[in-house]
Parts: sequence; C-alpha cells; structure tokens
Amino acid sequence: MPTNLFDPSGLPAQGGPVIWLQLGLAFFGAVFVVERLFFFHRARINVGDLLVGLSNHVRRKAFAEALHEAARAPGPVARVAHAVLLRHHLERSDLRDVAQEAGQLEVPRIEKNLRGILAVSLLAPLTGMLGTVLGLTEMFQSMQLGGQQAGSAANLSQGVFQALVTTALGLTIAIPAYLFYLYFVGRAKRLVHRIERTGIEMVNIVCDARTETGIVSIRDEIESRGRRKGKG
Repeated sequence: MPTNLFDPSGLPAQGGPVIWLQLGLAFFGAVFVVERLFFFHRARINVGDLLVGLSNHVRRKAFAEALHEAARAPGPVARVAHAVLLRHHLERSDLRDVAQEAGQLEVPRIEKNLRGILAVSLLAPLTGMLGTVLGLTEMFQSMQLGGQQAGSAANLSQGVFQALVTTALGLTIAIPAYLFYLYFVGRAKRLVHRIERTGIEMVNIVCDARTETGIVSIRDEIESRGRRKGKG
C-alpha cells in the first residue's frame, strides 16, 4: 500500500533518488532563508533618529562623536552615513559621489542569497516533474515485464502514487521558497531606498552645517590662499 504522504520517513522509499535531491534543495533553501532573516533583522534601524543624532553632532562640529555614533549603529544605512562623515571636508559633489559609491558597495550584501532562494523555488518543481517522469517510466516498464498481474488496479495506483510523490514534494518546497523570495526582494528594495535617502540627507547635513558655521573645504581654503598670494 502507498505510504502516507505526510509521513516523511517513507518519502525516500516512495520517491526514489530524486527525493534526496529535493531534500538537499530544501536544506539549502532553509539555510538561505534563515541567513536573510538574520541579516534584515540586524539591518533594522530608525533612519530618522539616526539622522537627527548625527545632525546634532555635525552642527556642533563634533565629527568624532558623529563618527562614533555612526560606527556603533548596525546595518548598511549607518555604514553609508559613516562613509560620508569620514570625508566631511569634501565638496558637495564629491560627497555625493562618496555616498553613492558607499551605497553601491552595500547592494551585494543586501542581495546575497536571494538568487539561491529563487533557484530553489524554480528547481524544486522541475525535479518533481523529473521524478514523476522517471516513476511513470519505471511503472510502465514493470507492467510490460510482469504481464497482466502487474497491471492490476492496486499496482497501478501504487505506481502512480510513487510517481506523484516527487511532484507534491517539489511544490511543497517551491511555494514557500518563492514567497520568501518575494518578501526578501521587497525588504531589499526598501533598504536600498533608505540607504539612498540617508546618503542624500547626510550630504545635505554636512554641507548645510558647513555653510552655517563657516566651515570651508580644503580645496576652498587652498584656492583662497592662492588668491591672497597672487594679490600680494
């Protein structure tokens, strides 16, 4: 008699070697999902509070405190802010490039293992179809070799059940994997948006504080000294 589909102990015997391939896909998919869950959990940060705190330090010219607060905060958003603060003496256009480059460096970390989850969601049903085709082929071969006895209703039902086990397991793996993929893609897009917002805000904060407090860039100071020497 066919084994209960919800009894995992009988799946390898019912589905054959394809089941082990699917179990391997399920294992890697679970590892990728757990890793991404931990990553996005660690990357959670209130961008507004971070920008307010850094703005207060920058306006007081306390760049050391601002760097310390940005380095202490977790996640890629804080790293982008830290990169801008490290080069706060640059002009606005150069600071904008720094923020953009720092954000681009964070994208591979954000998208890590997303393709792996997508691959699991695509390969799992394909392996299920492969197992079904192999199971049906084996069933028809046994019918040809066994004659009328092999063509009984019980044997046919058992053969069809064995062939469909891999398809059912493949869909069971693929559906949650694809749902997790869509969820993580949405989280990644929102995180990239927060990174871009942080980069723009940090450039504005540094440049506005420089204008309000009379802070000049090194390039401006060198040019002003050159003009004074030329006049002298």
